[in-house]
Amino acid sequence: MQPSDARILRGAAIPTAVVGVGAILIGLLAAGAKGALAAAFAAVVVTAFFSASALVVAWASKISSQTMMLAALASYVVKILVVMVLVTTMDRVSIWNTTVFGWTVVGLALTWIAAEFRVAMQRGRPYIDEPENVLDRSP
Repeated sequence: MQPSDARILRGAAIPTAVVGVGAILIGLLAAGAKGALAAAFAAVVVTAFFSASALVVAWASKISSQTMMLAALASYVVKILVVMVLVTTMDRVSIWNTTVFGWTVVGLALTWIAAEFRVAMQRGRPYIDEPENVLDRSP
């Protein structure tokens, strides 16, 4: 993993964890222990999904830009399928509050994306590969 990839991962995971703790407290206040459990599970799901995607894309970036794009798309498809399975299996679960779970997933996903965007914008340069054998056409 490149240092910039680790910086982006840390820069997104830490704010998401902080918001996750807040979501657990809000879930506790809104729906009791079931709400807190739902928010905690949602925090684990979001952190695991986004971290896995970041690690897969970081690994693929070592190979090529095309592989990196393919890995990003594949991880997205896998995440969507896993979320579909989670949602269908948790449809009638009574151990936690499904409404708190859903809103927490949405909130933490938006937090992760915003934090990742903020870190990427602070880098100061776009994330592109410069071809090594480009002809110098300067006058």
